Amino acid sequence: MSEATVAPTDRAPPGSGHVARRQIRGSSLLLVGRLLALGSKLLAQVLLVRYLTVGDYGDWAYGLSIVALLGGFAHLSLDRAVTRFTAIYHARGEHAHFFGVIALVMATVIATGALFVGGTYALHEQFAGLLNQSPHAVALLLILVFLVPLEALDTLLVAILASLGATRAIFARRYVMAPAIQLGAVLLLALMHARVAFLAWAYVAGALFGVALSAWLLVGTLRKQGLLHELRAHGVRMPARELFRFSVPLMTSDWLAAMMESSGTLVLGYFYSTEHVAFFRTVFPLATLNKIVIQSFGTLYEPAVSRLFAKGDARGIAALYWETTLWIAVLSFPIFALTFVAATPLTALLYGARYETAGTLLAVLALGNYLQAVSGFNGMTIKSVGRVHSLVVINLLALLANAAITLLLVPPFGAMGAAVSLTITLIVHNLLKQVGLRRATGIALPARRLVRPFAAIAVAIVAMAALLVLGARMPALVVPAAVVASVAVLAYARQNLRIAEVFPELSRIRYLRPLLT
Repeated sequence: MSEATVAPTDRAPPGSGHVARRQIRGSSLLLVGRLLALGSKLLAQVLLVRYLTVGDYGDWAYGLSIVALLGGFAHLSLDRAVTRFTAIYHARGEHAHFFGVIALVMATVIATGALFVGGTYALHEQFAGLLNQSPHAVALLLILVFLVPLEALDTLLVAILASLGATRAIFARRYVMAPAIQLGAVLLLALMHARVAFLAWAYVAGALFGVALSAWLLVGTLRKQGLLHELRAHGVRMPARELFRFSVPLMTSDWLAAMMESSGTLVLGYFYSTEHVAFFRTVFPLATLNKIVIQSFGTLYEPAVSRLFAKGDARGIAALYWETTLWIAVLSFPIFALTFVAATPLTALLYGARYETAGTLLAVLALGNYLQAVSGFNGMTIKSVGRVHSLVVINLLALLANAAITLLLVPPFGAMGAAVSLTITLIVHNLLKQVGLRRATGIALPARRLVRPFAAIAVAIVAMAALLVLGARMPALVVPAAVVASVAVLAYARQNLRIAEVFPELSRIRYLRPLLT
């Protein structure tokens, strides 16, 4: 099956509904773990913003943006390749290749990480002049740059654990230990009344501890599954050609993600002071909460659509795509409503009155992130049906658009230009992916029964945009409006979500029954 062509239909194909329900149910459980982790990270960020001066937080955010940009290049998309190839070689019993993949990706990431760290130190004076930053910001960067290889290594170790089915280890490392380490570092900073350089070293120490912990968990898992004996028996054979042939086309997705997250900050820091960076980056984590649902659902969506593609079930792919997209749109809507129409009071409540004017930036960023979530897994579906090269072209076009729009809007409009440029880039990127999805699979419009809830969401967005304008004059309306809009969207879409079929145990709760029917 080289191409999955799908026509919209009101009747789901046999078995496709079961696949969608199983995928949505499992993803909802992962969402709980991600919510706990993000809650801890958000608390750490709120405490940090309130503790640091605006200038210090701007320097900190600028350094982390550069680290995120370099990190997007450092792991060379090997985290996705290692999950695939270690699982395949493990299932086949090809243990020499299994350990060869692990050795190769570790060596590659250590080499690229060392290159970035060494290059930053060797060229830090030229780097500082180019970026137009204060000596304090550059000094922080020289500490934070060690996060590039450490975080890349940790990502790969977690990916290997995933391929071995070590779900408890992954949950403990990703959703418990990682956010706890960051929160602990911020609390130490405040309790010791230390400077921001202390926090930078604490983050590096925490990342080093995290790598050691992930390595320890991996060795324990390998020993438990009897694979260390296979290493001694069969040695190591590195399948470099197969590994890099798979990962290289995927690099554009990571480059695009890194550029979209960092380009606005970098250009803003060059033309303006780090105080402007602080206002932009302070609300950035709140805006990205709109993607928490889609990020959680992605873990199980890709293998589900891959299995349907292997069976030649084109209609099943379309049904899974639109059912999942509707769930993402509805579950993400309360977050969007709060971060959009109530952006200004929410920003003031969390970060204090000095950041209140950043609420407008939050509203713009929230809109872009929610629209990206509402587009669903268009890019992942294109990749899963084997049209990787189409996705590469789309990503390169989006990269060019992001660079052009950022350079056009940030110099004259500052932080607002950075927010608007990111939102426009997200919209352009997802429009390109929808066109690519149509060409790759034939998936265009949803089934007729799903059109109405999507239309209701669109109407709610327009209504809240109008309320956002009125909110400056009547701030007491914004939070109730967000709640009413969220309840209305859920009530209108509940029949199409088929909540009782996905979560039948909820029907036992008497007060929830009206929402399930």
